[in-house]
Amino acid sequence: MSYQWLTLWRYADTFLAAAWLTLQVTLLAFVLAVVLGLLSALAKASPLAPLRWLSHCYVEFIRNTPVLLQIFIIFFGLPSLGITMSAFTAGVLALGINVGAYLSETFRAGMQSVPKGQLEAAYILGIPRQQIFLSVVLPQAARAVWPAIINNLIQLLLGTSLLSAIALPELTGTATVINARTLLYIQTFSVVALVYLVLSNLFSWLGSVAGRRMFHPPLVTPVKKSAWRWVKKGLTSPVKRENAL
Repeated sequence: MSYQWLTLWRYADTFLAAAWLTLQVTLLAFVLAVVLGLLSALAKASPLAPLRWLSHCYVEFIRNTPVLLQIFIIFFGLPSLGITMSAFTAGVLALGINVGAYLSETFRAGMQSVPKGQLEAAYILGIPRQQIFLSVVLPQAARAVWPAIINNLIQLLLGTSLLSAIALPELTGTATVINARTLLYIQTFSVVALVYLVLSNLFSWLGSVAGRRMFHPPLVTPVKKSAWRWVKKGLTSPVKRENAL
């Protein structure tokens, strides 16, 4: 069995290149998704009916059609209209548009969670609309939906595996090619699964760290040492602690 893993080790550079490409697609598509999601959420909250209609159509179409179909439309369908692009560009565009529709609803829910009293107070004080959005709405909305944003980022990372269907040499596509050469099914796909697991947990950890740094108080409140000492003793409150003493 060891010689099989040694055979696979020869492709270590190929796996690393595929992981790097996967990260590039993920981050670029996520930036596009955030921009599209924010614009769509603002359009849905707009008093202009055409903007609300466009946002509604965008969200409904993307959320109710398969991601793979959207990738095929962009990569195989657009060239018939004279729009050609590489697999990398098509992948970034397709995944960004797809996740942007989900982030649109996430951002809209976050903005609706801001108390209306704060908005009314800002209007009374004569604060410009742009400043109200940047200083009042956006920080509170981001805090409310931050875990959902990170979850969408992780789902986007996992969704890059679908780009193997358009011959993009990301992790899954590269694993398929290596598997065809070596016929080491379990070893090849186990390595790729491990890489996805590491990258997913890395994004989750980075999102948690960023949430603790950006928001005050932090999203995750650390347990005080004294409280942790009570938990270890089976004591859940100061009252039980006093009784135990």
